[in-house]
Amino acid sequence: MALSYADALRHAMLDEITADIDSGAGAGTLRIYDGSVPADADTALSGNTLLAQLTMSDPSAGSASGGDWTASSITSDSSADATGTASFFRILDSDTNVVMQGTVGTSGADLNLNSVSITSGDTVAVTSFVITEGNA
Repeated sequence: MALSYADALRHAMLDEITADIDSGAGAGTLRIYDGSVPADADTALSGNTLLAQLTMSDPSAGSASGGDWTASSITSDSSADATGTASFFRILDSDTNVVMQGTVGTSGADLNLNSVSITSGDTVAVTSFVITEGNA
């Protein structure tokens, strides 16, 4: 049997994501990288190229509801930093502390893009970002 959490706890866990992203003086950022995915969000980057950087809203999300954390609007990167194949993302607070990391793909990833091929100078957009803390 899988773990099951009370709604208040599920929402508190999700709301902590917002608190961490918003802990700096300004808006957090969503950075998209190429290369090998680090072991976890605490592992330093190693030869990865920053492909795009998008600015989160401040606050980054409203209160969690229905087991979902839904990001507020995310500003597109109107000119991608480099050309490469997106493999993972990191969300950082405004002091550049890593809050989370996840995979990038076109389906079944933590962050799904229309294409993982990013070209320097192109616009990179994320139209929605939802994290679900579900009960099995």
